[in-house]
Amino acid sequence: MATLNLLSHPTLSPSFTNSYNSNNVDYASNSSNCKLHLWSYSKSSRMPTHSSSKSGIGSSWMQHSSTLLSTVGINEYRQGPLYSVFPTKPAQVSSVQDLFDFICSGPLVDKVGLTQERVAESIDKWLTYGRQLCRLFQLNELYLTVAQKARIYHYYIPVFIWCEDQIAEHRSKFKDGEDIPPLVIGFSAPQGCGKTTLVFALDYLFQATGRTSATVSIDDFYLTAEGQRKLREANPGNALLEYRGNAGSHDLSLSIETLTALINLKKEGMKMKLPRYDKSAFSGRGDRSDPSNWPEIEGPLTVVLFEGWMLGFKPVPVEVVKAVDPQLEIINKNLEAYYDAWDKFIKSWIVIKIKDPSCVYQWRLQAEIAMREAGNPGMSDDEVRDFVSRYLPAYNAYLPTLYSEGPNGSDREHLLTIEIDEGRNPILAAV
Repeated sequence: MATLNLLSHPTLSPSFTNSYNSNNVDYASNSSNCKLHLWSYSKSSRMPTHSSSKSGIGSSWMQHSSTLLSTVGINEYRQGPLYSVFPTKPAQVSSVQDLFDFICSGPLVDKVGLTQERVAESIDKWLTYGRQLCRLFQLNELYLTVAQKARIYHYYIPVFIWCEDQIAEHRSKFKDGEDIPPLVIGFSAPQGCGKTTLVFALDYLFQATGRTSATVSIDDFYLTAEGQRKLREANPGNALLEYRGNAGSHDLSLSIETLTALINLKKEGMKMKLPRYDKSAFSGRGDRSDPSNWPEIEGPLTVVLFEGWMLGFKPVPVEVVKAVDPQLEIINKNLEAYYDAWDKFIKSWIVIKIKDPSCVYQWRLQAEIAMREAGNPGMSDDEVRDFVSRYLPAYNAYLPTLYSEGPNGSDREHLLTIEIDEGRNPILAAV
């Protein structure tokens, strides 16, 4: 049992502080078994005053910066043990009041429609979600760095709450007794920016809170090795289509088949297999995994989390793509078919925005260096540069429209744009 040695907060009333310090909280227990009453607060406090009590759990956090969260594959989460991606060191203990202040200072609070009152009323839920994410990443919730705390309470949980709101609105459109299709939420974000880890965390929270979810990546829909060979032969000399990645290198029929089946997974007992792609096959050129290795999911689904670096891209005038790179002209033409294969299935969108596409190179280089230092195969610096160079033209051509107009077919009422810095952390943005 973990005993919290909570420090008194100057804005808390004596009754709250005494109640707080007299409780030993078992963090392995359910939140319903370890609730503490939040009594009234002074006017100087940022947390709203309540005449009735709310429930919460004390927590403590380490006040030191840390290295940033590295990408965790969803497939590894589904198939293998979880592992920590954060360092841990001794923590400085604080109170629920401090956590409330920290949450409300986050850059996404207003963007996801949160208010101080709403945060206060649901503080026990925030603590539960935080505890679950700590378990996911094998963190000791009593020993979090500032960076870890920010990643959980300024990023993952606010986005999860936004997704919950989107799901609630989606489900409210159906009558009692009707079979409700899952909401498909699209995540459009550049490579290396942390979208896979974000989806990983959201998927885990949905599972932990009793909702059924499925995760799909555009990578799952790459052409087979034979299909890639035919694509290269049909486009000799086009470096952008020499390897998988750009528009034209995906099996759009498989996309339509899979996404259609997912939104029809509305009844209990209905099952389907999700396609998966093996990037290591054929010396790294990749191939579709054998269907016997595809994961099986069962309905009814609540939500589908669909992520990819080029989700929501739409064709632009030919003169635009030619000015960026003449090789993009065929890719721009290929992109015309992608709305019907991908984007029309997505009803809510999360766009992770970056200021400079060159960050993709730095992020990829960091990942490869880390792999090499860990003794695993990794690309050389020159190979990383060559790899990223095949994607940068598309970023330069399509990101401006994505950021100014939103994804192809998106509704501004169901679009969350999150601008991140070079450290992959959300920042306050004008969008």
